[in-house]
Amino acid sequence: MVTALALGGCSSDEDDPPGSASEGGTPQSPTEVEATAALLEWVDAPGAVENTVTTNGTWFLTVESSGHGYRLDGPDQSFGTSEDDTRITNALLDTDWAVVVRQDQGERQPAVAEVTDLGDGSQYKIGQDGDVKTTAGGTWALGGDRLVHATVGPEGDYCVATVDLVSRVPTRGWCVPPNHGFNSAHVTAAGTAVLTFDDAKPSCRTVGTVTEESMEPFPGVPECKAWEGALLEDDQAVWSVIPDESDRDAAEFYARSGEDYYALGPGTSSTLVPCAEAAYFVRDPQVEGDPAQLLRWDGGSLTVVYQAPPGQYLLEAPRCGDEALVVTALAEAGDEQVMAALD
Repeated sequence: MVTALALGGCSSDEDDPPGSASEGGTPQSPTEVEATAALLEWVDAPGAVENTVTTNGTWFLTVESSGHGYRLDGPDQSFGTSEDDTRITNALLDTDWAVVVRQDQGERQPAVAEVTDLGDGSQYKIGQDGDVKTTAGGTWALGGDRLVHATVGPEGDYCVATVDLVSRVPTRGWCVPPNHGFNSAHVTAAGTAVLTFDDAKPSCRTVGTVTEESMEPFPGVPECKAWEGALLEDDQAVWSVIPDESDRDAAEFYARSGEDYYALGPGTSSTLVPCAEAAYFVRDPQVEGDPAQLLRWDGGSLTVVYQAPPGQYLLEAPRCGDEALVVTALAEAGDEQVMAALD
């Protein structure tokens, strides 16, 4: 059985004041925010670094490096399956739920999600039963008691589906216009955000809030330039844009709090992760010799919470378990996979 991660105070740079944001600016002239160090207390995650671990501080969800099997280890019980003819594409964990998504190797069949209630250990599957079915591929996101995935409507429309994990009832919501798609879903207590795109080259991308029947673009985001976004409580949002379409790995991150706008600086695209009422993103080295970093925006300050070891490291997007984070840093000199409790 895996030992629980101790939850508690977590800053190793208490003398460094956080990068507090001053009064915000406008969408055209956002206030620039400089990050300061407030490193969390990171410890090695259990098991081999080649495996992918997510934890909420009590439960540990581990996907084997082969991608065929997983283990879900808790204080009093464990679960897990392995299937050689499928691969695990998503492994999601929060305080109350674990969701493991399986896909056939050729992505010819719709995906199947295996859901575990961490409270009572009950399990069920989400797939092709009922009117709101899964698709092959597509985005998945977990937040609270809600699971979001892609589905296809009766007319062949590509739509957002939301599953109430307690009642096990799925709902088909907003559908994209013709010749459009969506991905990069993020579910928080403040709502669901997705990125929509058309089939132009380059595509026109819009990040917005999804409700049952509509999608409302985030205010203040440049037209067609968005990459992904997430909602935070108290009328806040975080998003990224791609300044140069020839380099889609390099993004610029921004935030809004009410009517105030902030520029959070450069980061790596596809690494935005909302977790525990804050948003995290990766920043690759901007100058040779600098470490890769994980940054946190909590609506009032921007802080560096993790720095990769010296050398050229590839830092993956963090994995959130509500009360804990796990990050994996990869390099020829040696990989590390570490976890930290969140206040």
